[in-house]
Amino acid sequence: MKTYVIERIIPGAGDLTAEQLKGISQTSCSVLQEMGPIIEWQHSYVTGDKVYCVYKAINKQLIEVHAKKGNFPANSINEVAAKISPITAK
Repeated sequence: MKTYVIERIIPGAGDLTAEQLKGISQTSCSVLQEMGPIIEWQHSYVTGDKVYCVYKAINKQLIEVHAKKGNFPANSINEVAAKISPITAK
């Protein structure tokens, strides 16, 4: 599967409560379970007005389907070309 980074513009995302984030996560997991093993949510980063999600999927269209079924924005979907870290510098 390919790795994708999804940018979701959600005004006030950084102010969402733990309970609200739990609800969003539950919705996402429910949709993923319905879609099967061809798409996986790795993790997300919540910032002021955006959420950045890392997913694995067999293609970009599955990310779009997940967003539509979960009623989530998917303002940009980008396939990861490479992963770097401090280890890359060595």
